[in-house]
Amino acid sequence: MSEAVPVVRLAARGDGVTADGRFVLGAAIGDAALFDGDTVTILAGPGHATPPCRHFPECGGCQLQHITDDGYARFVADRIVGALGHVGIVPGWVAPVALSPPKSRRRASLRAVKRGNKLALGFNAEASHQIIDMHQCEVLTPALFALVAPLRELLRTALADGQGAGVTLTESDTGIDALLANVAAERLVDIERLTDFAAVHDLARLSIEGAHGVETVMEARQPLLAMGGVPVALPPAPFLQATREGEAALVAAVAEAVGGTRRIADLFCGLGTFALPLSQAAQVFAVDAAGPAVQALTAAARAHGRRVKTVHRDLFRRPLTAAELEACDAVVFDPPRAGAQSQAAMLAASRVDTVVAVSCNPNTFARDAETLVKGGYRLERLWPVAQFRWSTHVELVAQFRR
Repeated sequence: MSEAVPVVRLAARGDGVTADGRFVLGAAIGDAALFDGDTVTILAGPGHATPPCRHFPECGGCQLQHITDDGYARFVADRIVGALGHVGIVPGWVAPVALSPPKSRRRASLRAVKRGNKLALGFNAEASHQIIDMHQCEVLTPALFALVAPLRELLRTALADGQGAGVTLTESDTGIDALLANVAAERLVDIERLTDFAAVHDLARLSIEGAHGVETVMEARQPLLAMGGVPVALPPAPFLQATREGEAALVAAVAEAVGGTRRIADLFCGLGTFALPLSQAAQVFAVDAAGPAVQALTAAARAHGRRVKTVHRDLFRRPLTAAELEACDAVVFDPPRAGAQSQAAMLAASRVDTVVAVSCNPNTFARDAETLVKGGYRLERLWPVAQFRWSTHVELVAQFRR
């Protein structure tokens, strides 16, 4: 006998969860799930949306295209607040979610594989190594998506049967930077094929990653990206915020959180996403283990007279100590998904007045937040940011004060 059960929440991976605890793929809050033996039928409610992409739900690039924008924003905020709740922390204030628009993602890592005379290029299927051959994408910028079909033809010619390759695309202020992994560039015919492709499609730079590292095949223009009004030269396949709108939301939140402080440490600084904007009004001490990024930030700050002192240092193995942090009025830290457990412990032991956490993982953020709170900090303000639209990947800025 069939029964309809309301969907009352979304799990961390985006599945709908019914009132009796069953998980339903593709359901939204407000839907009803009709169970009839092993068959599940979703009865759409007001929170259900029509997915705009033909590849949904197979493509792993998006998990939540079937959710309205209001429902998605609630999912993003709940993911963060829920993770904090598990460690007993309630933020004093939560901002509205900053949601990046469709077709705004300016960087992407795609995979390709050749089978027979066909080349599949796109994102992986959800929880799978299968590649969804991309013929539509509602998240990439139009300029990046326009390269997908030409790249498919290029790689179909360049790869042997059964060979795979990686494609990393970055849209800079001066054009597209492309990095191809596992693509031959040793024979003259291979090099000419790549340089002709780069010229025809007006790439700023085309590089190859192989056994001996990264080699630039062609650079018509240096890929540059402005941060805080300073153009930064990008190394190949750099880490940067996924969308311009998301970056702007994160930078604005960090600037508001540090207030008028004059001596700021920016830990896990990368290319200077926060260091360069903050350096317009403060002296910044920027630290990261990524050598090429630190070099790019150092050169950009020096060329434009910004007060940024950079240090190349592995903060996982050698976090800044409480004594080293004494000179700082505020500390910003933006670690990878693993969080900053050791650095958070040092911050908790310090006397820094304001600590600002930027995170892309609510669970490791909650762990580090618990460390700070136990050290005497209060989580006063929280800014959720959703720049990976329709995905379960969420980001945030949090202000901690003593």
